Amino acid sequence: MRQFKGRVVVAGACEAEALVSHVGFNTLASYQSALQFGDKEVKCGDQNNPDLYKKPMLGKALCLPQTIGSTTGGMVLYGAFSKNMQPACMLFSMHIDPLAASGAVLGAVWTDVKMPVVDQLGDEFLEYVQTGDKITVSEDGTVTVHR
Repeated sequence: MRQFKGRVVVAGACEAEALVSHVGFNTLASYQSALQFGDKEVKCGDQNNPDLYKKPMLGKALCLPQTIGSTTGGMVLYGAFSKNMQPACMLFSMHIDPLAASGAVLGAVWTDVKMPVVDQLGDEFLEYVQTGDKITVSEDGTVTVHR
């Protein structure tokens, strides 16, 4: 077990299985197929992300360095919230970008969905966490990785 402390972007607590990407997360490419065609497992559609491609994201603790890509990222993330297609939480080793942050905040305010978002967890976090690890997120931004 190891703990990391980050900055709370959207408050909340959860427990979920980790799904780890070591490259930037393209929100539009990752969610487009699920949102457009109603993929119930919400499999990642970003073929440029070998860590996540075709893996189910629904209910997972997405562990990411940062988001990249389209300026529609915030609205795509909000769209995932509104259709209950969101991950359990989003955990960033770096700063979250303003577009992704806005989508997460809008989702928290305009829907009943609760999805904690924590950033600035550091490179050590992303080096340590592995897909399949159990993740616990606390309200104060403490992320615990259980092996």
